[in-house]
Amino acid sequence: MSREYTPKVITANHLMLGDAIWLTEDDTWSRDIARAELLTDEAHADMRMLFAKGQPQIAVGPYLAEAEQGALGPVPVHLREVFRTRGPSNRDHGKQVDGAI
Repeated sequence: MSREYTPKVITANHLMLGDAIWLTEDDTWSRDIARAELLTDEAHADMRMLFAKGQPQIAVGPYLAEAEQGALGPVPVHLREVFRTRGPSNRDHGKQVDGAI
């Protein structure tokens, strides 16, 4: 018996900046997970992964991460992904400088 597909987003690291990025529905990458495309169909997710893997000049190591629909867009389900949305683990770098945390 196959498992039910759980919603996911595609995430990777930005090649030049190292920041966590998420693939959006309009084929761009965002540093904000709320702008990510929430994938609810496995076949569509597979096609989107092919697109993401075809952008090595932008995205390093793309993978599917479980997410769910939040009030403002997708939100991560697992702690690892929550951590990635917050930026580097040392202070005063990346998103932390901008006051996003």
